[in-house]
This record gives sequence, structure tokens and C-alpha cells, in this order.
Amino acid sequence: MDLKTFEQKLLKDPEFKKEYYNKDLAFEIGQMLIEARIIKGLTQTKLAVMVNTKQSGIARAENGSTLPSLSFLKKIAEALHTH
Repeated sequence: MDLKTFEQKLLKDPEFKKEYYNKDLAFEIGQMLIEARIIKGLTQTKLAVMVNTKQSGIARAENGSTLPSLSFLKKIAEALHTH
């Protein structure tokens, strides 16, 4: 069985499918956060101070392992003057 066939088989499972697409979205959001923060010349610690959170919260949002809440993303976007 090739990788594509195996992937299609796994995606038939609703729980797997949900997690699969959530991880992709979380990863993409994390990458966008990293890029926006670096463009603004900020460290995770400086951004954390700006949004009144801990550096570890910024790191979790950036590493793509979990999907950050919309309210948290809004705070970050406001701090970075972006959308």
C-alpha cells in the first residue's frame, strides 16, 4: 500500500480526519504567527508582554501542536497591528 492510499484509508475515520485537519490548521497558524512576529522584530517574550501572557503561551501558539483560541489570536493580531 502506498502512502496516498494509506492516507485516504485513515481519512475515512471521522476522529482521525478531524485531528488531521486541525493539526494542519494549527501548524499553518503557527507559521503565520512566527512570520508576523519576526517581521515586527519581536521576540516571543516581548510579544507575550504586549498581549499580557507568558512566553510559553506564544511558543504553544507558534509550534502548531494546538489550535489557539480566536480571542488569543485577536490579541496577537492587535499587538502586531495585523489581521
